[in-house]
Amino acid sequence: TVRIPFFCPEHALLAKRAIEVDGERQPKVVRRTLKVEDEVLVATFSTLTVRLARLVVNAFLENVDLVVRTLEAFGEDATASSSGNLAEP
Repeated sequence: TVRIPFFCPEHALLAKRAIEVDGERQPKVVRRTLKVEDEVLVATFSTLTVRLARLVVNAFLENVDLVVRTLEAFGEDATASSSGNLAEP
């Protein structure tokens, strides 16, 4: 389980939505669940091997890095543009 804190719950939810669009490449051997707890994005992984876990978590963290840099670049605009659609589906 990986816990990524964000500035606010809205940013954590935006990150979850951006990341969950892309499913795992090997869904038969990798299971990933994402959820938001307050301002924290929680990712839980289940894999068959430690090596695969390392690869999957590294790829996930690269996606998180991209989301964080995007949020930094757009700041309040990122939250304001989607504030009407932040409820969980």
